[in-house]
Amino acid sequence: MAELGRPATSEWLAQAMQTNPVVIRRLMAGLRDAGFVASAKGHGGGWLVSCSLEHITLRDIHEALGAPELLAVGHREESPGCLVEQAVNAALEQAYRDAEAVLLARLGSVSLAALARDFHRRLVATGRSLAEVSHDV
Repeated sequence: MAELGRPATSEWLAQAMQTNPVVIRRLMAGLRDAGFVASAKGHGGGWLVSCSLEHITLRDIHEALGAPELLAVGHREESPGCLVEQAVNAALEQAYRDAEAVLLARLGSVSLAALARDFHRRLVATGRSLAEVSHDV
């Protein structure tokens, strides 16, 4: 989005991400509320990045989207009265918290600018241009 040179519509973004425009609008609302994107109304409107990519981290994005669960594993609560289940949950609880803290710290160390630089490195390696890639969607 930062390099398109024009607003990106929800439809265009949905096609690029292979999802529904409604999903994109919901996500973008969270990013807008955090001040990362703005919407331009009317003909030629869409979504624009509204701050420097250096100042946005993957953790910022995660938090702007409501801080969804990071780990798909977790406590089982199929039989809350089961003493074995309780013991396993207690044993794993700190490990899950530690793993999530490490992951959040890593997300906080990766800026969108770093991702953009990596994208460009990969783009150059393919021999394609940015225009060719943006036409893929």
